[in-house]
Amino acid sequence: MVTNVQDQYEKEKQLFTIYMKDREYSKDTQNAYLHDLKHFLNNLYGKEITEVTNLDVMSHLTKVRESGAGARYRNRCQSAIRLFYKVMIKFNVATSNPAMDIEKAKVDKNKKPTYLEKDLLDSCTQLVTGKYQIRDVTIVALMAYAGLRVSEIVKLNVMDVSGSTIGVRGKGDKWRYIPLPSEIIELLAVYQAERIEPRNKKDEHALFVSQFGRRISKRMVQNITEKTFETLIKENPQLKGIQLSSHKLRHSFATDLLRNGVDLRAVQELLGHEDISTTQIYTHVLDETKQRAMSKVRPALPSFEKVKKVQ
Repeated sequence: MVTNVQDQYEKEKQLFTIYMKDREYSKDTQNAYLHDLKHFLNNLYGKEITEVTNLDVMSHLTKVRESGAGARYRNRCQSAIRLFYKVMIKFNVATSNPAMDIEKAKVDKNKKPTYLEKDLLDSCTQLVTGKYQIRDVTIVALMAYAGLRVSEIVKLNVMDVSGSTIGVRGKGDKWRYIPLPSEIIELLAVYQAERIEPRNKKDEHALFVSQFGRRISKRMVQNITEKTFETLIKENPQLKGIQLSSHKLRHSFATDLLRNGVDLRAVQELLGHEDISTTQIYTHVLDETKQRAMSKVRPALPSFEKVKKVQ
């Protein structure tokens, strides 16, 4: 008798994992999809895979939304379930895909990303303290001034820093190469001189190492930025109520580039966006720039008397 819901679906989860590895899905995607799938399977309460209907999937996605998740996360859950059933059909475990015809949640593509003004962004690196200050400042600087994601910070290896350029392995294990400002190159040199040597052979090339001698984790990177933001909010009470996270450093980086007239395509390349439409969420900055530019225009026009309309 199966005593654990997850044990009941162990074979199906293994097939799903094998498929994702074989198709070379990134580690991040594999972990995210498995997390979402386990949550879905728990909500089946022991129901057989072959008995699941689109109503079961919709019910689960509704619970996800009611728990406070946004449209993007809900859509990721749906994608995980849809792929799972695609794999089940491929291996003759199921005959239909109950997630196939469910519409995705609408994502507000016009929603303005939260970002920090340049002076507040500059304050972040100044507020980092602690025993591992140089390491932590370097991490914050790479997010704030090179636009790296948390997952990209974690994946960095020593050999990815070459001269004035850093190689970044982004989503889908796609590489991009970012020329770094001289200040960050100097900071990286200082950090590498005092970098902790990893204790595990598998982590020996990790650029950022924890105090335990292991490759730094996502949670630790998030802790570093969260502590920094806590101090930033204390010193700037106007930020209270604004949700600040590691990703906001990346948003601020992109916003500052566009404000300084950098081409949208160049910003796309630096951020590692596959589609230009993803980068276009930052075009609100271009609107602000256009507004400021037009406020300086002083037209020289002939004068005409205003004529009142006859009712």
